[in-house]
Amino acid sequence: MTLSRRTLLKTLGFGAASLSLPAFGRLAQAAPAGPAPVLHQIRLGEMTITALLDGHLAVPAAAFTGYDAARAEETLSGSFYSEGPQGLEIPVNGYLVERGGQYTLVDTGTAQLMGPDLGGLMAALSAAGVAPAQISTVLLTHMHPDHAGGLLAADGSAAFPNAELVVAEAEWAFWHDDAIMASVDEGSRGFFQMARNAVAPYAQRRKVFAGEGEVLPGFDAMPLPGHTPGHSGFMLDTGATPLLIWGDVVHSTALQFANPGWTIPFDVDQPLAAETRKAMFDRAAADQLLVTGMHLDFPGLGRVERDGAAYAFDQAPWQFGL
Repeated sequence: MTLSRRTLLKTLGFGAASLSLPAFGRLAQAAPAGPAPVLHQIRLGEMTITALLDGHLAVPAAAFTGYDAARAEETLSGSFYSEGPQGLEIPVNGYLVERGGQYTLVDTGTAQLMGPDLGGLMAALSAAGVAPAQISTVLLTHMHPDHAGGLLAADGSAAFPNAELVVAEAEWAFWHDDAIMASVDEGSRGFFQMARNAVAPYAQRRKVFAGEGEVLPGFDAMPLPGHTPGHSGFMLDTGATPLLIWGDVVHSTALQFANPGWTIPFDVDQPLAAETRKAMFDRAAADQLLVTGMHLDFPGLGRVERDGAAYAFDQAPWQFGL
């Protein structure tokens, strides 16, 4: 059974008292065609970074915890953002990093799990001229299906047959905790099963990490808890301008820079997710960090700026890094 973008937020109350999910803990039997391949490539020092668009997910503004209609209208007014019948269009991105002939993929998109408007990451990877077998490492920011779903091929085998899987120890432990899984309602257990299924082919070639520090040459982990217990970003030592891939610190470029306290039902610990976001915004603005993320508007590269009591995202022009 596939999970469509229309029903995802209606069925997923992640951070509410109980989860309400259909039993979709397996891959669809037939892969949708998916969106056309979209990619954008930059060069920073010793690294070539390719943003890969998996597709878009429609998220109603009212789904955000803390939502205020008047504030949302004020935030969106005069901007390029508008809410369609199904909500704001939220991109799902992954990032391919090449250094010294080695390929690292940061998150893998959705594969067949979330309907025909998503699942384009593998086509974008192919358009970049890279085969799945060339990926030596997959870094996961966390194990939600729009980040880990692409680990599996349609037949349930490893989509990246030669890759080591690197994920936070806390993240692996959370999704593999039988007691936590048993504590949620029966339908919700499918969500845990999806995470377990996605990483299962990599169980013998996985590497877990805890806290901050180097996870492979040129990549330092940064714990960013709240969205999930082991949610992490990765700071890239490019040899020139450092780049932080911050995962899901932001889900909506349109709303959450101006309203950093607004959270989303995907956040396991919503107060902590908001606290982490504000702290990351403060650090990124103070240090003028170059950042990107899985739900920032594609290709998602830019800097955080202070905007009064809130923040804004200064998106880099497409020529940056070329």
